[in-house]
Amino acid sequence: MSGVSAELFRAALRDTIALHEQALQDPRPVFSAAAAIVAGLRGGGKLLAFGNGGSAADAQHVVADLVGRFRRDRAALAAIALTTDTSVLTSVANDYGFDRVFARQIEGLGRRGDVALAISTSGASPNVVAAVEAAARLGLQTIALTGRDGGAVGRAAAIHVNVPSDETPRVQEVHRTLLHVICDLVERSLDER
Repeated sequence: MSGVSAELFRAALRDTIALHEQALQDPRPVFSAAAAIVAGLRGGGKLLAFGNGGSAADAQHVVADLVGRFRRDRAALAAIALTTDTSVLTSVANDYGFDRVFARQIEGLGRRGDVALAISTSGASPNVVAAVEAAARLGLQTIALTGRDGGAVGRAAAIHVNVPSDETPRVQEVHRTLLHVICDLVERSLDER
């Protein structure tokens, strides 16, 4: 392995470890996010998760962990990734614009008692901001999982879990860890009922 490769490897791991250490300093937003999801599911609601690119993949991943299972065999939990229906995404983008692809689904599927989970490494995605605002108008609990300073997405949500870095890959690595912690907390809480 060349010196450049070895340093790249070490730097990536050091940076993600540092961001994980920073997340350890204040776990309250993660606990609040898990508690909101548990409350929504216990009340008969569902989780609606969304984001763009890698965050779309994270939305699908968390939904798979909740509908399927994370670590425990248990009843399926009500969760939908708003990133997976290409017919809806493309028709809404075509007819209303890409900024509406998630908001329109929130308007059609969201009900009071549901939880909207917005994932955005930039905190600035217009379609994610529009969906959080639509969710809040409809009375859904809103959670933002962001990077950088959280941006408009973080400001629009009732619960904000922020990974303060401008490095998208590092933010995504910490997002995945935090989403796994949230899934674990949700499963354990719902197992206790």
